[in-house]
Amino acid sequence: MSDWGVAAWLMLGGSTVLLFIGMPVALTFITVNIVGAWLYMGGEAGLAQLARSSVTSITAFSLTPIPLFVLMGEVLFHTGLALKVIEGIERLIRRVPGRLAVVAVVAGTVFSAISGSTIATTAMLGSLMLPVMLARGYHPVLATGPIMAIGAVDMLIPPSALTVLLGSLSGISISKLLVGGVMPGIVLSLAFVVWIIISVRISPKLAPQDDTGSGHRGWARWQPFFAYVLPTLSIFGIVVEALAYGWATPTECAALGAFATMVLASLYGALTRKALLQALKGTAAISGMILFIILGATAFAQILSFSGASTGLVQLITGQGLSTAMVVAGMMLVLIFLGVFVDQVSMMMITLPIFMPIVQTLAIDPIWFGVMFLICMQLGLLLPPHGLLLMTMRGVAPAEVTMAHIFRAVIPYVAMSLLLLAAVFWFPPIATWLPRFIQ
Repeated sequence: MSDWGVAAWLMLGGSTVLLFIGMPVALTFITVNIVGAWLYMGGEAGLAQLARSSVTSITAFSLTPIPLFVLMGEVLFHTGLALKVIEGIERLIRRVPGRLAVVAVVAGTVFSAISGSTIATTAMLGSLMLPVMLARGYHPVLATGPIMAIGAVDMLIPPSALTVLLGSLSGISISKLLVGGVMPGIVLSLAFVVWIIISVRISPKLAPQDDTGSGHRGWARWQPFFAYVLPTLSIFGIVVEALAYGWATPTECAALGAFATMVLASLYGALTRKALLQALKGTAAISGMILFIILGATAFAQILSFSGASTGLVQLITGQGLSTAMVVAGMMLVLIFLGVFVDQVSMMMITLPIFMPIVQTLAIDPIWFGVMFLICMQLGLLLPPHGLLLMTMRGVAPAEVTMAHIFRAVIPYVAMSLLLLAAVFWFPPIATWLPRFIQ
């Protein structure tokens, strides 16, 4: 076996095995990086270089949007504005089969537009809406499925911390990647609503027949929408418009969004000292974890490149005479397979050092590829048996909801996500049309 082949097996194989046996992501890549730096970068000198490059990787200005996007969602949840948004949406949606499930999807889409955390969205909707749906006679499959599915869509609709992380690690334009996920995310949300309505019409026992909504009429019905939902959505409009027209960089947009969220909470009198401290603590914890993982990811890619493994693997794949479409399809299949076993950050860390040189060599549109990468990561959140949002739902669901219910509930939404991936693959403008307007 060639030298680069040994390096590839050691670095990629070693990290995969450690992740599969349950070692935490950060410790996995620190362990592999130390061994790789010692073997391929000159012993102690390699370890010193590893430390320097690691520090440089987490001080990059391009990573600044991550904590700011996370802060937007944390403020929304801890100030209680999320509850007001749900109430405003629930009052508007009436006389629809599976009404509360539809409310969960619409509310989740709104939260996706101002929150950078998929887990937070799923946990919040699961805690607030799942008990209500079960109490009203919704089948556990219909009650849990939409909440998990729309939580995963959070990754596609900006602001998204994982999208910023993907753009930073891959070298893809962060602003274009953020905007590129808007249309696929909205298409997926609409598909979820259509599926809920169709499934309840086919099988009425899934939801109560008299679930027509509250008795609010006139202004009382619309008041929460104008008071809470519309102002909250305006933050999303400001961020996306500033990105699309080039008025601000992703970092400036993130700062603008975080500031607007706190101003809005202050205007409602909800930004108390306690709520702000909870939001800041949550932001620090999540951002610290992400930055620690970036540290390991950057060093991992550097060692792969230094050992020749990246170049060797790229030449091996591109030298097979496969068409570009076949290579891209193969990369998506690898991502879907990995999504069954490892988390989204691990997927990026394992694959990007190999995939991005292939993307550059074959002149593949990086935005198109990046959006499909996001869809595959979104799929990984939902794939049994270890999907992160499945575990989140299990954690917030009452005892009457079993893992069998959760697995059954997620299947149609996984199928719709696969159809979206196929649609973007065959019709790239779904992902690339909006980013073209960014200056």
